[in-house]
Amino acid sequence: MSNSLWNRYRSVPLVYRIAVGFILGGLLGLIVGKPAAALEPLGALFLRLLKMLVVPLIVFTLLSGVKQLTPAKLGRIGGSVVGLYLVTTAIAGSLGLVVANILNPGTGVQFTGGKAQSASPPSLGEVFLNIVPTNPVAAFGNGDVLSIVFFTLVFGLGLAIARDSTESEHVHDGIKTFFEIVDGIVEGLFTVVWGVMEYGVIGVFALLATSMATHGLGAIESLAMLVAAVALGTLLQISITYLGLITMLGLGQHPIKFLRGAKDAMVTAFSIRSSTGTLPVTMQNAEDDLKIDESLYGFSLPLGATINMDGAAIRQAITAVFAANLFGVHLGLGDQVTLLVTVVLVSIGTAGVPGAGLIMLTVVLQSVGLPLTVVGFVAGVDPILGRIATMNNVTGDLAVATLAAKWNDAIDFSTGVWTDDETAGETGLATSD
Repeated sequence: MSNSLWNRYRSVPLVYRIAVGFILGGLLGLIVGKPAAALEPLGALFLRLLKMLVVPLIVFTLLSGVKQLTPAKLGRIGGSVVGLYLVTTAIAGSLGLVVANILNPGTGVQFTGGKAQSASPPSLGEVFLNIVPTNPVAAFGNGDVLSIVFFTLVFGLGLAIARDSTESEHVHDGIKTFFEIVDGIVEGLFTVVWGVMEYGVIGVFALLATSMATHGLGAIESLAMLVAAVALGTLLQISITYLGLITMLGLGQHPIKFLRGAKDAMVTAFSIRSSTGTLPVTMQNAEDDLKIDESLYGFSLPLGATINMDGAAIRQAITAVFAANLFGVHLGLGDQVTLLVTVVLVSIGTAGVPGAGLIMLTVVLQSVGLPLTVVGFVAGVDPILGRIATMNNVTGDLAVATLAAKWNDAIDFSTGVWTDDETAGETGLATSD
């Protein structure tokens, strides 16, 4: 009897089980109140398990992918991926400003004060210099994702070049064996990811119960227009920018199929508010559902989890206009251009972890001379804004990876979510049950 119930439970795709846990956790937090916060350790465990996997996945998937790359191919893939990331982030910031100017969030809202933590705006030179680690071991220890990506990429490419150019059979075979071991480690890591996501049903339930028990609906109601504006900006970014690019740039597939392939990562990102924390799930969606070659997603997704913060760009642009409205400050065309440039730059330097966007918001406010105290006011709805922005970020990562894969012949449209049969190819997280 117990085995039958367990099998029936696991026959439901994981994404739906997580969604149910999300809803039930939120309801429990609202109904029970503060006592529901006792579930916080269960949610924290889920976050720690995901964070535990981030660095190993980045290192070994990059190494596994790089073994198939030549310097010329790496330059072609890297150029298309980085170019798309910059374009989509600029569009996101522009959409955020358009939505903010139309809806004017903050008008008529009474400011209640608060304190903010200041941050110094990173220069473009600093952003690029910080990519190169002076101490790779320290970069690994600190979880500096962009530096880890750079070092692993250079190391892996060096091994691939040495394998193909060496005259020593001993060296060639040794590097080949190393890459075979890396492939085995990647498979083992994805098995661990599957197990962590099974626990994710409980983890997401606990996270939402704790969040709603702690914050309730009061803070959300007072800033409903801000939340609605960010949600609208995100909807426009996903539907117009991502799905529009997929349709217009010759993917040859219905864009809804892409959403079907990205749904696990989208739900997870909304649940845990961390682009880097969602990376294990994002990679599995790319591998099992979207059928993107590992040589491409192993490079583009870790990079995107670090620099592709379209959701942060939307959120920060709208929140800056919200702050201006709170204080009765008019932002002219010059101010808004400055705001857009700052938002794009800051989003590149924003860490893909919960709460980072709130700190970096101070940079955006400083750029147009707005009081930083508004950050304390916005903090009341930061959990909601962060969830929306993170879901946007992860969707953008997969959209860019899909487009770049199409341009570089690194995607298989004959299987996965791209087939006409909706159930065909739904492997990994969705049907491992």
